Amino acid sequence: MGEQITDTRMRRPVITARAAATFEPVGRSVATARAFVRDTLQGWGCADIVDDAVVLTSELVTNAVVHAGTAADVLCLRNDTGVRISVADRYPEREIPLQNAGQVVVHPDREGGRGLLLCGALATRWGVEYTAAQKHVWFQLDLPERPAGTRSAGPALPVDALPVADTRVRVAVIQIDRGGCISFWNDDAQDLFAYDPEQVIGKPLTDFAAWPHTPGTGTGIAEALQLSRWEGSYGIRGADGRVVPVYASHLRVRDADGEASTVCLLVRDHERAILQSPPRTPAPDSATQAAQAEGRPSDPFEVFIGSPAPDDLDGLLQRTVERARDMLDGDAAYLLLATDDETELEVRASTGLPSARQRFARVPVEAGSGRYGSARMPAVHEDLTAVPGAVPLLSGTGMRSVVTVPLKVEGRLTGSLGVAAESAGRYTNEEALRLQFAADRIALAVERARLTELEKLRRGSLSFLVEASDLLAGTLDRDQTLALMAQMTVPTLATWCAVYTVADQASEPELSYVLHEDEDRIDGLKTLLTKVDPPEPVPTPGARVWTAPSDAAHDAALRTSMRSLGLGNSARPSTGPGTTLATASAVGGETVVLPLVARNRVIGMLTLGKPTEEHFRQEILELAEDLSRRAALALDNARLYSERTAISQSLQRSLLPPEPLPAVPGVEVEVIYRAAGEGNEVGGDFYDLFPIHDGAYGFAIGDVCGTGPEAAAVTGLARHALRLLAREGLGGPAVLERLNAAILDEGSRSRFLTLLYGELWPQDDGSALLKVVCAGHPLPLRLRQDGSVEPAAEPQPLLGVMDDLELYEQSVTLDPGDVLLCVTDGVTERREGTRMLGDDGLTDVLTTCTGLTAGAVATRVLRAVERFAAEPASDDMAILALRVPEPQAS
Repeated sequence: MGEQITDTRMRRPVITARAAATFEPVGRSVATARAFVRDTLQGWGCADIVDDAVVLTSELVTNAVVHAGTAADVLCLRNDTGVRISVADRYPEREIPLQNAGQVVVHPDREGGRGLLLCGALATRWGVEYTAAQKHVWFQLDLPERPAGTRSAGPALPVDALPVADTRVRVAVIQIDRGGCISFWNDDAQDLFAYDPEQVIGKPLTDFAAWPHTPGTGTGIAEALQLSRWEGSYGIRGADGRVVPVYASHLRVRDADGEASTVCLLVRDHERAILQSPPRTPAPDSATQAAQAEGRPSDPFEVFIGSPAPDDLDGLLQRTVERARDMLDGDAAYLLLATDDETELEVRASTGLPSARQRFARVPVEAGSGRYGSARMPAVHEDLTAVPGAVPLLSGTGMRSVVTVPLKVEGRLTGSLGVAAESAGRYTNEEALRLQFAADRIALAVERARLTELEKLRRGSLSFLVEASDLLAGTLDRDQTLALMAQMTVPTLATWCAVYTVADQASEPELSYVLHEDEDRIDGLKTLLTKVDPPEPVPTPGARVWTAPSDAAHDAALRTSMRSLGLGNSARPSTGPGTTLATASAVGGETVVLPLVARNRVIGMLTLGKPTEEHFRQEILELAEDLSRRAALALDNARLYSERTAISQSLQRSLLPPEPLPAVPGVEVEVIYRAAGEGNEVGGDFYDLFPIHDGAYGFAIGDVCGTGPEAAAVTGLARHALRLLAREGLGGPAVLERLNAAILDEGSRSRFLTLLYGELWPQDDGSALLKVVCAGHPLPLRLRQDGSVEPAAEPQPLLGVMDDLELYEQSVTLDPGDVLLCVTDGVTERREGTRMLGDDGLTDVLTTCTGLTAGAVATRVLRAVERFAAEPASDDMAILALRVPEPQAS
């Protein structure tokens, strides 16, 4: 019988989950599609590929809804190897390749066509499928293979080999509901963090968790709570404000009703052995077993690092420095990685040193002359006190002797490893050779892990910038743009942020927005920054270090401490050492300034800071620089929009009569004006009411064709000309005929104008005499006491079209209780689909206003217009109501 062979390549993947959605062909659909894919994959526990999936989906949906102009169908399928996502549009045309046509490569900077390039770069597999009605672009992202975590029984250990724990081990049990809020809090949680259950029940876990935020290199707390099982370290901020480092084990469960929640078991971080699942070690192969049987090591790297090796860069580096210190019996060890240009080394791991103070600090590769001043060669310092500053990283740490060796891959410097001791003369060349041998074993693994982390960070950064650009493009409000800039950087890129704005080249930078990840620190930080001279608005790109905040904070903290001890001048009352010392700690680390440059002008500075002695890594600064360029343009757009809106609103106010309107004896007058749009365009509707001479008043309501500066010019001309001509004693027809001639004199800038002009004389018998001319305007409506409504004038030609106009005026007498209603076409042309309010609809509304005051009539008309359609009005509206009140009963 022949051997049976199974071709695994022909096996179809098993679909285990499916999610689909359709997005309309509008710009906001791209952001909605990104959120849909992100939520779907995080719910499936696929956090490792979320960033790549979001970037690819964003490009493909943009091609569909923006470039193809059709709806986009997004389908997510989870299978046994990864996730497949398909984006389909309704534009199935494709090009037929020409004979011998060369391949055309799409440039990455082009607006369209980048989606397929990204698919080729990021996806495991991808393709394009055409049908008669649709085009499908799909991509597959495979999940990384990981050994499954298991809990297994271990061998019996002597007491001295057991993990060290407190006398009483407390295991906090916290249950988190599907909304991320705490629903259960046990007694051990109360003892560990000093919160009573009623203080935390119903609040989000994110209010108490101090989560490490580094884009692209870790799972966020929201994602961790969605996974079926998760273990790791973070912090819980206790009732005293201090962060308690904890090790947590999360388990996703659901109750009998199908309601999902997460149970979190937490212990102090140094007691992690109580919860931590030991990794499952794969069985050794035959070669390894043979090597072990012969008593020789199977792999020098495994001998030094141990098995299994950590699969993340930070874990590998930390294991490396710990093993190096133990190998040479040192008191401290550290490892630095080289920057891309190999001119500087960045501290990435240490043991026995204040790692929080030194992490991401940088030192030059060539620190001095000779072989001992370079990180490219092994070096032994027998006594650092004899050569002060020889190893800047160890200054002030108490270390006396040190041995350092380079990490090299194919002759290229990739890092440096050092071991130090508190006593002098501990190390010789023999120890340097041993350490160099170990460094040679791990250099390649460290470089591979570093490149993997860098790639993940860059992909996460790309996803971060896509989201940031979308948010910044979604607002034109200056204050909101400033808030978004700060909220996107804190805590993702920095611990605190301050934004300075520069109004013009002659102005000093102004502190406009301050944010700290701890809200209790914002006021103190803002107070400190207001006392420090702002950074210089230098247009040079890139981040530059700014020491003024940390220096000022340290000085203030020192003075406060001396006053509290009675050593300084106590004439000025202190605000308390706690606040000043906390502020000094908050801004005591590295502070950098990035210029906000838009349209070749510095419009502000983005300031990012770290707490005491912390430094920025280069990748974060590069990401912040990309963000600052996008934020600068968004901030300048918001400034221009705000200036345009302010100018337009000021011009609009100047075209309306001054408030309040003059009181007309014996006549109630009410005017309502509503400008449509966002306030950045000057409307063409206007109204006016003014005294002509003793006992006579003029009123007008008009509408200029269009909006903008041309319409504003005609509006201003009409309003001021009406007042001037009427007060010269001209009648209504003569006033409008001269206004028509003035509009035509404007030439190409002229606009036609519909205008209702009238003159009003209150009478001794309680009535009012009106003479009106309706030039192309919606006819005024008269409401009698019996509820009947009729037009109060006849239509005549509008202004600004013909040279010779022959207009006439009509007389109307308003009896006590009568109302004259005048509106612009924004009222009568209010639409809902194919329906329009029209003259008949306005008449019906006015019929219901019998007995109402002029103010109530205008308000009821406005309410009827607003309720006629769900969408906001697209045209300006002006309503003028005149009513002769009924005599009061004696």
